[in-house]
Amino acid sequence: MLRILRSVARRIRRRVDWYIVALFTVIGVATLAPVEGDAADGVSLAVRVAVGLLFFLYGARLSPQAAYDGLRHWRLHVPILALTFLAFPLAGLAAGLLPRSVLGPELAIGVLFLTVLPSTVQSSIAFTSMARGNVAAAICSASFSTVLGVVLTPLLVVALIGQTGGGGMPIRASQLGDIALQLLVPFLAGQVARRWVTEWLGRHRALITVCDRGSILLVVYSAFSRGMTTGIWQRVSPGRLLLLAALCALLLALALQLAYSTARLIGLPYADRLTAVFCGSNKSLASGLPMATVLFPAERVGIVVLPLMLYHTLQLVTCAWLARRWPSRRSAAPSTGEDRGKDIPIRTGSSDSCG
Repeated sequence: MLRILRSVARRIRRRVDWYIVALFTVIGVATLAPVEGDAADGVSLAVRVAVGLLFFLYGARLSPQAAYDGLRHWRLHVPILALTFLAFPLAGLAAGLLPRSVLGPELAIGVLFLTVLPSTVQSSIAFTSMARGNVAAAICSASFSTVLGVVLTPLLVVALIGQTGGGGMPIRASQLGDIALQLLVPFLAGQVARRWVTEWLGRHRALITVCDRGSILLVVYSAFSRGMTTGIWQRVSPGRLLLLAALCALLLALALQLAYSTARLIGLPYADRLTAVFCGSNKSLASGLPMATVLFPAERVGIVVLPLMLYHTLQLVTCAWLARRWPSRRSAAPSTGEDRGKDIPIRTGSSDSCG
């Protein structure tokens, strides 16, 4: 009996993403014990410092040489970046055409914000590796997306959201100075300091992981604490939350299918198609939450990032399932040529999209 319990515990540890559990635990804590008054001001200051440190570390860990080497594989990177910063925002604008009764203006802005975010780095690379795709290309592509996202995401927010001022959240071009100070300057400082800190960062990977994830958890706690004090759960009904989850699942399914179909259409090898699927469909929670704290009023951040939280959870579950499934499908395919495995389709039905 004890052996069975240990086996079950090992399977749970392998299958459960404890970081996602921690994220939703923090939301629960913020719901039950939101920070207010002077304590809230202290947490807000800590968030600003944590966000600056986070983007400093992004800059310090990104190798300019790796980015330069990746430029040679432009046939893969261009479609991925086009999906991330062109097709996704167009889908976000289309979602904004839904009747106001479906999502409401604030969640509609949250969906549009989700669509202009860069790809995630860690998840894209991990899923590509699990599926036996082109890991080196995934590293380059995710890095390009992160770098461009520091600049493009705020500009797209100003262009697509700021002009409408929807939901009482106007974004002004003058805010780009604050964005540059909090995001771009630390990132560039990390690039400059890279030559001196790279070795130290390599020796303290566990500490860096704690800093990365701890910063995000702090941002989540601050955002949802502010949301609680402004009645976030009174503004989002269970029915609307289910509609939002369905919309996020649809966005993910469309992104997966478009990424694969585009890569196949232009004749990329099978391994590169897998890279395109995971790098093109993923959106970065690590970049999105800090950016939201800079771009939107503090009392609105909680509701704006709800679509991102849901999408991120769906992408982890769905992409983990696909990454585990594809190697076995590929090995089962007839080995009469490099492209016999290329006809393995993505299935984007509702069950697949929900993991």
